[in-house]
Amino acid sequence: MDTRPALFADGKKFLWDGVLYQCREDAAQAADSYRKDNFEVRVLEEGEKSWVYTRRVVQATSVAAQ
Repeated sequence: MDTRPALFADGKKFLWDGVLYQCREDAAQAADSYRKDNFEVRVLEEGEKSWVYTRRVVQATSVAAQ
């Protein structure tokens, strides 16, 4: 599988985290870490290699006028 910088799943765009994981356990650990930081995560696997794709919706913030 060629590494894609972005993945579209369920109508949403996910971005690759830039790491080619050589084992599933490392990818799963990275995915769990991203989930703890409120990211949506998709993991693609091919053989022993895994790719982690993430997305997070930016929440609107209000800025007080000075």
